[in-house]
Amino acid sequence: MSESKPNDHYALPAPLLTLLEQYLQERVTPTIQIDPEQLAYRWVGGRSGHLEPLAVNLFLSLDDLQGIETQKTKLVQNTRQFLKGFPANHVLMTGTRGAGKSSLIRALLQEYHSEGLRIIEIARDDLQVLDKIRAAINALPADTQCRYVVYCDDLAFNGQDESYRALKSVLDGALDSEQDKLLVYATSNRRHLLPQLMKDNISIYDGQTDEVNPYETIDETVSLSDRFGLWLSFHPMDQHTYLQIVQHYLQLEQAKISGALETHSENHSEAKTTTIGKEEPPLADDIRAAALRWASERGGRSGRVAYQFSRYFSGKAQLAAADSDP
Repeated sequence: MSESKPNDHYALPAPLLTLLEQYLQERVTPTIQIDPEQLAYRWVGGRSGHLEPLAVNLFLSLDDLQGIETQKTKLVQNTRQFLKGFPANHVLMTGTRGAGKSSLIRALLQEYHSEGLRIIEIARDDLQVLDKIRAAINALPADTQCRYVVYCDDLAFNGQDESYRALKSVLDGALDSEQDKLLVYATSNRRHLLPQLMKDNISIYDGQTDEVNPYETIDETVSLSDRFGLWLSFHPMDQHTYLQIVQHYLQLEQAKISGALETHSENHSEAKTTTIGKEEPPLADDIRAAALRWASERGGRSGRVAYQFSRYFSGKAQLAAADSDP
């Protein structure tokens, strides 16, 4: 009769082992490895995911972003302080959609990647791994010259979302939250990242609340945005600025659409003047009208709308030129 091993009595059934392995894979974050030579990463896969290297297109420059000079100047200054090892702030960019908030991040990488700027993009739902990313950056060799901006686009939370607490800890709150190699740059369409409800205020004023200290709830809703040291607000642009941006993007495409655009420009070379005395960009009447109609149909003027119109007009002109070739 063969002797059984002591551990045989404690063996788990194979299906249970499979479920346990699956559970651990979903809950345990793998070791994070960061290569300083890689310009940008994106976190994918949730809690058990990984940093995926990005093939970054560096075509967009800071000069291409017009109409947001004040915001651009402040962001560039903060980023240069960071890259030089001087004190710098986490940044929250809020305001109207399509104003260039996300584009500024790409343009910063184009401008300063040779000086050590690196970007890690992370979604709001994956903020629970932010602390591990911070630890991986902190574990890089001391002589590493790269500095990392953790970029979170379209950041906002609902009342039941608790993932914002991980971000609060990294921004300002944890004992090791002050780091010289990591900043958080976030964009949002609303100023306060946590919802503020009118019913909460009404309940406080009417005394219809179960909380002993109801004003602490209000403090909680603004505490996250307060931890960003630099706030940049983006506003809807006027018609003059919008047309300037259209002209700029069309000029970038001028080599491709020279046959169509230059013909229009020669026939309409005189600059226009608005009723308030501003000189309009030297756009042809039909291009100008088409650009304004495009913005009207999209519900507003912005850098994004101007860029989309330039792609529409450039593509249309190039297609017409290709169709006319014998």
